[in-house]
Amino acid sequence: MAPVIAREIVLASGNRGKQAELAPLFAAHGIALLNQGELGIAPAPEEGLTFVENALAKARHVTAIADRPALADDSGLIVDALHGAPGVRSARFAGADADDAANNRRLLAELGRRRSRRARFHCVLVLLRHAADPAPLIATGTWEGEILDEPRGSGGFGYDPLFLDPDLGRSAAELTREEKAAVSHRGRAVQVLLDGLKSWLQG
Repeated sequence: MAPVIAREIVLASGNRGKQAELAPLFAAHGIALLNQGELGIAPAPEEGLTFVENALAKARHVTAIADRPALADDSGLIVDALHGAPGVRSARFAGADADDAANNRRLLAELGRRRSRRARFHCVLVLLRHAADPAPLIATGTWEGEILDEPRGSGGFGYDPLFLDPDLGRSAAELTREEKAAVSHRGRAVQVLLDGLKSWLQG
């Protein structure tokens, strides 16, 4: 039986890949995630130096316009050998209008023949009841891994084809959606968020 949708939250993102990963997890708890694009809301500037700053700014921007709760996801890839890059600029690593393929090419070029390939995905989720909410619900998740020498797999989005989960022996792009949700940075952050969601929404 399909879950009864009792509440709507606006996702402060135009990224369809993020929505595809997040929507089923929230739908299982009776919450529909609307994309900000469906409401004609333009993206907020991402000028913060941290994932938390950017997520808060995006959530405030959307909930102020939509006048309903908003969820923001700011996440990215942190590569040790590149001093944390691409970091908060993960989606724009190869330029403001770069696509996933261009960002992946730049990542491989920057890493070159470096022996250290350690990296992690980091996700920050911020949920606001309204734009002036003084106590946002904030959840984080991290996924440890390594950067491959070349892309593998056709699933996922972003840097997934280059990100290897050493325990599974597969790239993020080789995992099913269910497998990825169980181990990924975003899946872990969602679980933390959902743990506190019911009481937070009633507060």
